[in-house]
Amino acid sequence: MKKKKPRSYNKPWEAYVFLTPWILGLLVFTIIPIIMSLYYSFTQYDMLTPPRWIGLQNYQDMLNDSRLHNSLRVTFVYVGLTVPFQIMFALILATILKKQNPMVRIYRAIFYLPSLLGGSVAIALLWRQIFNREGIINRILYAVFGYEGINWIGTPTTALYTLVALAIWQFGASMVIFLGGLKQISPDYYEAAEIDGAGKIQSFFRITIPLLTPMVFFNIVMTVIGSFQAFTSAFIVSGGSGGPVDSTMFYTLYLFIRAFRQFAMGYASAMAWVLLVIIAIITRLMFMAANKWVYYEE
Repeated sequence: MKKKKPRSYNKPWEAYVFLTPWILGLLVFTIIPIIMSLYYSFTQYDMLTPPRWIGLQNYQDMLNDSRLHNSLRVTFVYVGLTVPFQIMFALILATILKKQNPMVRIYRAIFYLPSLLGGSVAIALLWRQIFNREGIINRILYAVFGYEGINWIGTPTTALYTLVALAIWQFGASMVIFLGGLKQISPDYYEAAEIDGAGKIQSFFRITIPLLTPMVFFNIVMTVIGSFQAFTSAFIVSGGSGGPVDSTMFYTLYLFIRAFRQFAMGYASAMAWVLLVIIAIITRLMFMAANKWVYYEE
C-alpha cells in the first residue's frame, strides 16, 4: 500500500485571499489616513475647499498658540498624576487579590469592571453628576463634616483633578497584568526570605517589586500612551469646551476643536503629528531608562 504524500501548501495566494478584508481595512482606515494627515499638516485645509500647500506654517503657528501651550501643560499634569497613582493602586490591589479564596474572583471582577466602562460616555456623564454641586461627593462631605462643598467640575482649580480621579479609578487592566506576574513568582523565594527572617514588607520590596519590574514597565508605557490620548472624559465632563477656563483642555480635545469646530484640519493634522513625536520621544526615553531598573528573571 502506497503511502500518501504529504499535502503541499505552496499556494500563498490562498492566504492573501483570506487576508484581503484585513489588508483593505489596514489600508483604508490606517495607512492611507496616516499618509493623508501628514500631507494635510503642510496645508491650509478647512474640509470645504481643496487643501493649499503652506509648508511649515502650521508648525510655526503652533509656537505662538498660547491655548495649545496650555493644553500641553494640562495634559502633562494629567499624565504626571494619573500614571503613578494608577500603577500604585493596581499593584496594591493585585497583591491583595492574589490569594485564592471563593470571594477573590468576584472582587477581581468588581475592580476590573471600571476599566471596561471607564472610557464610555455613560461613565463620564455619571462622573459629571457625582462631582457637581448637588452630587454625591458634596452630600457625603456635608453629612460627615458639615461642608457644603463646591462644584468640583466647575471650578478651575479642581476640575482637572476630577478627571485624574476618573483615570485612576480605571486601574483594572494594569491590575490584571500584575496578577499574572504575581502568579509567576515562585513561592520558594518567599519561603527562603522567611527563613532568613525577612518580613512581608521586606519581601515585597526585595522580591516582589524586582521580579515584577517587567510588568511595571509595560503598564507604565501603556498607561502613559493612553493618558496622552485621553479625550472622552474631558469632552463629556467639560461639555466639549475644555473648561472652566481651559483647565481641562487636553491636547486631544483642543485638536478636536481645531479640526471639527474651527475647521482647521491642516493645523489639527500638524498637532496630531506633534503628539506622535512627543509620545515617541517619551516612550524612547522610558526604554532607555528601563535598562537600569527592569530585571528579567533568567
